[in-house]
Amino acid sequence: MKQSEQYWKENLTDEEFRICRLKGTERPFTGKLLDEKRTGEYRCTCCDALLFISADKFDSGCGWPSFSAQADVQNVEYHTDDSLAMRRIEIVCKQCDAHLGHVFDDGPQPTGKRYCVNSVSVQFSESN
Repeated sequence: MKQSEQYWKENLTDEEFRICRLKGTERPFTGKLLDEKRTGEYRCTCCDALLFISADKFDSGCGWPSFSAQADVQNVEYHTDDSLAMRRIEIVCKQCDAHLGHVFDDGPQPTGKRYCVNSVSVQFSESN
């Protein structure tokens, strides 16, 4: 779902546009989903692609919602990010290129991954 910058400006809030389209970040420990504990799914704010599930969410202490795995390998893409004078791996929605956050190799087993995600980049829907 590739759209124009104008489309995103018209369909996202200013904060969603800054983070999802301009690769911004929310301040640590401020995201609305950081302490979310209910069972459910985390979907892309921009295109509704399934990205993460609550069973893989954990408290990493980093200040952003963290997941040990992605829900659907078809929906998350990886890019090298050399900004801020360090090398990181950026994660984006494969369907619409929305910036989600970064992934690190210091998560829990069995994956060893910590997907560090901006709350603004995902929408939570509770499972019944």
